[in-house]
Parts: sequence; structure tokens; C-alpha cells
Amino acid sequence: MSRGAPEYQHVYVHVPFCSRRCSYCDFSIAVRRDVPVEAYVKSILVEFDIRHSGADFGDVKTLYLGGGTPSKLGPAGVVNLIGRLTSDGVALATGAEVTIEANPEDITQEAATAWLSAGVNRLSVGIQSFDDEALAWMHRTHTADQASGGFRAARQAGFGDISLDLIYALPARLGRVWEADLDRAIELEPDHMSVYGLTVEPRTPLGKWTARGAEFRQTDDKAAEEFLHADRVLRAAGFDHYEVSSYARPGKRSRHNSAYWNRVPYMGLGPSAHSFDGASRRWNVSALTGWEAALAHGDDPVDGTEYLTPEQHAAETTYLELRTDGGAAFKAAANAARAVRWVDEGWATADGSRTRLTAEGWLRLDALVASVDPE
Repeated sequence: MSRGAPEYQHVYVHVPFCSRRCSYCDFSIAVRRDVPVEAYVKSILVEFDIRHSGADFGDVKTLYLGGGTPSKLGPAGVVNLIGRLTSDGVALATGAEVTIEANPEDITQEAATAWLSAGVNRLSVGIQSFDDEALAWMHRTHTADQASGGFRAARQAGFGDISLDLIYALPARLGRVWEADLDRAIELEPDHMSVYGLTVEPRTPLGKWTARGAEFRQTDDKAAEEFLHADRVLRAAGFDHYEVSSYARPGKRSRHNSAYWNRVPYMGLGPSAHSFDGASRRWNVSALTGWEAALAHGDDPVDGTEYLTPEQHAAETTYLELRTDGGAAFKAAANAARAVRWVDEGWATADGSRTRLTAEGWLRLDALVASVDPE
């Protein structure tokens, strides 16, 4: 252990495997019919051993398996990965939050029971919509009925903390009724919901459809209307809107994601995974094959490192604070004056020294942050 090394209490593991690339997805994934579970787990352990030699691990408070589709590892694969990581040095604190992302079609009572036995206590389920036509357009591999069935199977197995993902601002021609999707999600009584606006990335199928005029994105006004409707409906159903895209019932906020927003050091393992030590950020080789090749030679699979200047640190802190309900405390007179205007416009509220954005303000998050002077 190196002197002065950061104490990592949050660990992210990127599991890149998917059955199919979703139409909007530009994440680092590997489409595989047969997932090479054992080879992948061995590579994760090699990377951890390379990285662990210079890291200090206290009791790990959160472990998050994201992707990709971690549930594609199968029940035994998830048990194997978590078991070998914890025996290799990821010592989980009592009550640690252990999350895996799962697709609905992978969730059975058998799988959920196996995940629970491995220490998983939180599921993040990528439902995205309950409209079968919209799901087919998104290249999702589940149906609306499978979405509801997977959720219920997880509950019956004993999961008491389940998050659902939904996507708003789908093209109008699909006829998806956003209000109906929200109602069906609320009927399942999830503990947490993540609500994301559809984005058009150039290298995705959706980006290519849009570039050639075969698809048209939702209007900004309609997207804003759907975002604000979600805010009203979910808050009325008892959820706290605690981050621009995140809603939670009391006591069910994502502790892992909150660590990112609070700039706490975290370690990322796997292709494209990012890490942060409090002063610098690093990221791994994105492609699975390149990541594996580096590890096969005993090399750290790092692809780049960014050392934050004081100005970058301050700007990032402001952005992260304003995207959560904790808000920001402005010291500079010009920023305090801006905050007064935001309150007058209905974009923020003021509580003592802190300025907290409203849902209307979160619609303008990037522009508002860009207007803030460095402090």
C-alpha cells in the first residue's frame, strides 16, 4: 500500500455483455451469444490485483455491477464474481449496498435467490417502457409482461430495494403514452426510479437513423413536458426527486451513485470503467478485447488520466452540487445575484445559504452551471 493512497470505499465493476445493442446505446458493450464468464471473472481479478497494490481499502460501502448487462453472467456467474472479489480484498462493510443491473428477462426467482445469497441487496432493472412497440424500436430483448414479471419475481425472492429505469422523450410517431408508463411503474411499487431523456448519439443505430432522416427526435417542449409530468406524478406518489434523473422513497437513495455526486474516491474495474482518487480521474481501455489483451500481458489497462486543476475542481463541484437536491452555496456576489434571479424565475429555491434547483431549473442545468463564475 502506497503512502497517502486514496481510501476506496466504493467499487464499480463494468460487465460489458449484452444480447443485443439497444438502438440508443453508445456504452462499451460486447454482444455475445455465449458469455465467457470464467475468462471475464479472471480478468477482473487480474486488474484488481494490479490496481490493489497501490490502493487502500477501508470497509467497502458500495459495490455496483453495471453494464452492459451484469445479469447476463447468469446466477452462478454473479455469485462467482462477487465471491472472488470479496475474497481477494473487497471487504464489504456491514450493511454495504451491493447492486447489480439486470434486464427483466433474466430475473427469475432462482436467479434472484442466487444473487441474494451472494450479498446483492439492490436491483436496478432496465425496463425503459411498458409499451411493446417502443421496446421493439429500442431493440430491447424483453416485453412489457416480462418487465412486470421480472419485478414480481425479484420481490417474491426477497429483494426489498428495487430501482426501475424509464426513458422519456421517445419519437412521437411511436405513440408511446408516457403517462401510462409512469402509472404502470408506480403500480409495481418500486423503491427507486431513474428517469432518463432519450439522447441521440452519432455512432448508435438511432444516430444513424436520425442522420439519414429516417427518425425524428422528440421536440424540446414535449421532452420538457414529459420530464415535468414525471416530477409531479412521482413526487405525489411519495418519491423524493433527489437528483436530476433520480427519484427515491425515503431511505432508498442510491448510495453508490451519491458517492459520485459527492466526489468521493471510487475504483472502477472492467472495460471503459472510470476511477477517481479525489484529485485525478482515469479510465480504462473501452473495448473488451483491448482490455483483455492488456491484462494478459500483466499491464494496467488504463487508457487515459485527467488531473483536475483547481478551476476544474471548482466547476465540477458546482455542477455536481446543483444536480442534486443538496444544492450549492455561492460565495461570490455575482453568483449570489444569479441565484436570486433563478429563484425569481422559478428555477431554484433558496434555503439559508444554499441554492437548490427546482425541476424547471434542472431542465436548464447545463446552461445555469455554465453561467456561474468560478469560486
